[in-house]
Amino acid sequence: MDLVAWYEAYWAAKDDTVDHSRLDLLLPHVQPGQRVFQLDGGPGMLAERMVRERGARVIMTDLTQEATRRARAKGLDASQLYIAEQDIPHPDASFDAVVSDSAIEHHFDPARSFDELARVLKPGGAFVLCLPNAGHWRCRWWLLRGRFPYVRGTPTDFTHLRFFTLHEIRLWLFERGIDIQHIDGSASLWVRGLYPSWLRRPPIAGLYTRLARRWPALFARDLIVVGRKRGVQNETRRPSVSSTPS
Repeated sequence: MDLVAWYEAYWAAKDDTVDHSRLDLLLPHVQPGQRVFQLDGGPGMLAERMVRERGARVIMTDLTQEATRRARAKGLDASQLYIAEQDIPHPDASFDAVVSDSAIEHHFDPARSFDELARVLKPGGAFVLCLPNAGHWRCRWWLLRGRFPYVRGTPTDFTHLRFFTLHEIRLWLFERGIDIQHIDGSASLWVRGLYPSWLRRPPIAGLYTRLARRWPALFARDLIVVGRKRGVQNETRRPSVSSTPS
């Protein structure tokens, strides 16, 4: 299968619709004036907001020509990069923050993506990560019943090649010199295959959204994890493996 060609067709058929409530949770972790790298940013919906609302200097890439063209049309510094075959074309420790929003689960070799993002991040820099949560209560329920259905828009979406829980994310980041500073979660109640309709009704929707942020490992569809890259002077310590934020 030609993965690049598949995603070229995907973006050609898809507009810029995105869950802005999820992006709202990512944006505060990017600071004004920071030099930021975003991997596989699609047509640039998040990158555009990082520039416009946070005053960041964003360099982004995407797998496809189609998404890159649309990002450039927004005035963004965007280029095509296939991370499975190419390194990020920037020196070590050259960015104040790196961002990956709902991208690495689509990568054949996620370890390479983590490695490259950590490489170009400065010591003390922010690693801002969003990944679908394979530990969501609905996924656990499916597995308890002996099922693993591929359901559109859920953590088991058929486009996802790899699956992550908060426990594994902690370890993957720690192994690359990243200590977690903040954990959050997006309920993503728009995903109809994940939630019964009554959960999307007020005031229940508001309560569930708060649960997803308080206990993201169980209730969030999307895990948002922010870490800091250790400097050479920092003491190495084992990561906590708790599934809830401290």
